[in-house]
Amino acid sequence: MVAPADEIDWDPFDVEVDKNPYDVWRRMRDDAPVYRNERYDFWALSRYADVLAASNDTKTFQSSHGTILEYMGTDFGEMDVLIFMDPPAHTTLRAIISRAFTPKRTLEMGDRIRRICQDLLDPHVGSEGFDYVTDFAQQLPSMVISSMLGVPESEREQVRRKIDEILFLDPDAGMINDISINARLWMAEYILNELKQRRKGPRDDLLTALTQAEMTDELGVTRKLNDNEATDFAGLIVSAGTETVARLLGWAAVTLPAHPGQRKVMVDDPSAIPGGIEELLRYEAPSPVQGRWTSREVELHATVIPAESKVLLLTGSAGRDERQYPHADTFDITRNHRQHVSFGIGAHYCLGAALARLEGRIALEETLRRFPEWDVDMSMAVQAHTSSVRGWSSVPITL
Repeated sequence: MVAPADEIDWDPFDVEVDKNPYDVWRRMRDDAPVYRNERYDFWALSRYADVLAASNDTKTFQSSHGTILEYMGTDFGEMDVLIFMDPPAHTTLRAIISRAFTPKRTLEMGDRIRRICQDLLDPHVGSEGFDYVTDFAQQLPSMVISSMLGVPESEREQVRRKIDEILFLDPDAGMINDISINARLWMAEYILNELKQRRKGPRDDLLTALTQAEMTDELGVTRKLNDNEATDFAGLIVSAGTETVARLLGWAAVTLPAHPGQRKVMVDDPSAIPGGIEELLRYEAPSPVQGRWTSREVELHATVIPAESKVLLLTGSAGRDERQYPHADTFDITRNHRQHVSFGIGAHYCLGAALARLEGRIALEETLRRFPEWDVDMSMAVQAHTSSVRGWSSVPITL
């Protein structure tokens, strides 16, 4: 049943609520599993089982009308942007892209990721502390993505600065601001020019792979990505791949000092770090809200969601659902059951999940090797906030 609006009020734009949304999400799971917000005209599913089922039902819960609340309602059906597409068109494009974004290519990045981590962390050894996000967590993924795409060494710093601008959050305008928009336009033009160069002279990088990947679609037609598709996907890698890892590592910087026993387990036994990454993703999902659009009327928990409704799938709440995870509010890197939906599930499962996990694992290995203990000055830490992203833009640590 839907609880009365005056009993439960979850505002995805409220910065204060976003600092710790877990209490209100728990109330939603218990008392309003199909939550209705009249102010912003959306519904929300907060239980793990419901988020999982909706994520797998792409015919009913569609992405082609937007996946971020601010944008939802617009028909993105004619766009070649993967996250704003539904099957079968989504399936065809994803299959082509997957040929370029292979597990082998991801694994080959391991040594490069480790070198970047070393270069970023070594200057802080012996210091009193540094900003873990601005000096490390935010720089690492942008440098990794630039390297993977094949950005020349001489241009990587400029590209990194533009990636930072893409992620800029205006205190008033949020993620839709002139700095971010102009940086995205710059990045699209830059990528398009690089793709044209790869078509003339192939290299061993992801941009070249995107120009060469091909498959046969359901009509029997063999084709490659066109320039718009390749540019859109490369742009998606730049923004989503950078932000997810930066937020994941930011949460590690804040969460591990609060759980020193768990941190010590990973210091003493680095083989426990992959479990720590999975638990961080479950415990503090970097992207806890995914928007969908209903193609038909849906009845769930004795509540009817009308057709053509905005529905938010709360993956962050699903990760704390006691129905799925015993002692869900306890941070425990030794959990046996690690299945979570923080990278999505089903057709829209994150293509870059393996890379994000690899970056996270190596980043923690190199961090814990140098800094087995640290504290956080929470009075100076700055939380990043949008309607769909939770994390930190600044986390000063003391050593």
